[in-house]
Amino acid sequence: MLIALLQCEPVTSIRAALILLEQQARAAAAQGARLLLTPEMFLTGYHIGPDAVHARAQPLDGALLAQVRHIAITHRIAVVTGFPERDAGHPKRIYNSAIFMDAQGKQLACYRKVHLFGEVDRQQFQAGTRRSPVFEWCGWKVAMAICYDIEFPEPARACALEGAGLLLVPTANMYPFEDVCERMVPVRAQENTLFVAYANYVGQEQAFRYCGRSCVCSPFGHDQARAAMAPELLLARLEPATLVDARKKITYLQDCRTGF
Repeated sequence: MLIALLQCEPVTSIRAALILLEQQARAAAAQGARLLLTPEMFLTGYHIGPDAVHARAQPLDGALLAQVRHIAITHRIAVVTGFPERDAGHPKRIYNSAIFMDAQGKQLACYRKVHLFGEVDRQQFQAGTRRSPVFEWCGWKVAMAICYDIEFPEPARACALEGAGLLLVPTANMYPFEDVCERMVPVRAQENTLFVAYANYVGQEQAFRYCGRSCVCSPFGHDQARAAMAPELLLARLEPATLVDARKKITYLQDCRTGF
């Protein structure tokens, strides 16, 4: 199965984000990709301040995700993207969320970022309280994390123990934290014997200079695909046989001892 990761500069408006999303969904689908993963908070921008976040936030049934649904259906490709989610029951609560929309326009999952990064997250968002669901898509068991979540061992391990074979990570990682892309993401893939797809920004947003290096890492901890420091539509092929082989040869999940 072929998947695509969008590495791009941060958007300046929702309209610009939707135009870019449609262009890249079309391009990814034309190359045979079944899924397009974008960076964190792609639909609105990430480091935009609390006032802008509250102004742009929408609930799951809002017009913004309706447009994402239209793009997914039109181009027959699953879309995983980030946005500020307004809690329908508590409108003042805004979450840093990622949505998984399948090629038929069905929302298979929405995940709220649990681990908030510094003041930029804490001033803009509430923390999520549940780890990602593990859900079925195209024969794969899939889960999500967002940016800083991947820097903690526990979320990825919990998803792997529930059977996840693919972890999708929208991110907004900046200098001087490029080691996360180059070292931590491959380790998360290997120690949990799953594929990790990690889509980052490049360029500048306020004080942040994003470090690119979007990647797809195999369950052996090897790069399936790795971007550099320019905008790119990164493609990677995932083989179920690789997952099966890795879990035969790397037995961390079976051998790990807990409770002492």
